[in-house]
Amino acid sequence: MATKAIWNGAVIAAMDNYEVVEGNVYFPPSSINMQYAKPSSTHTTCGCAGWKGQASYYTIKVDGKQNKEAARLRGSTRL
Repeated sequence: MATKAIWNGAVIAAMDNYEVVEGNVYFPPSSINMQYAKPSSTHTTCGCAGWKGQASYYTIKVDGKQNKEAARLRGSTRL
């Protein structure tokens, strides 16, 4: 079943295959419409022994409105 992430009327991500981790839907980077995602300077590492890797945050901008650091991209995941 196809799933979409929509904000302010724009499709930010869409994919048939996605993952749910700890109740959150994760889209692969290739499914993200990067015209709406602008990188922020925020980077974090989770407190879970680092198995999720470092996260980079993105502000979503659509039609002059922004949702600050609303999306995050995980780098290399270490299991």
